[in-house]
Amino acid sequence: MRSSWPRRIGAGWPESKIKHMAIRALSLLLIFALVVPVFAQSNHNDDRIYDEVRRRLANDPDVKGAGFDVAVKDGAVTLNGNVHDEKAKEKAEKLTKKVKGVTSVVNQLKVFGT
Repeated sequence: MRSSWPRRIGAGWPESKIKHMAIRALSLLLIFALVVPVFAQSNHNDDRIYDEVRRRLANDPDVKGAGFDVAVKDGAVTLNGNVHDEKAKEKAEKLTKKVKGVTSVVNQLKVFGT
């Protein structure tokens, strides 16, 4: 029996090269498996923030009934639309900032008639 180094497998690829490629593939797979949940969690967190902001604003007597939109991207919340008075505008921003996970608030609310 004749032995040659490096040992060749299949189509003439050295065994060490195949091992190196397998390690690279496993490393990429591991990185992918760790990164994907981070992006999925971010989106899930934005959905939770959106729901909580809408709930708090809808339940507040000063802000309730105002027509506005809420947008969330990576924890940054943007409020758009109209409110009845300046107090409601300020309160909407204050309530939004209290929601866990909110990193910033862009208050683009306008007071009716201004």
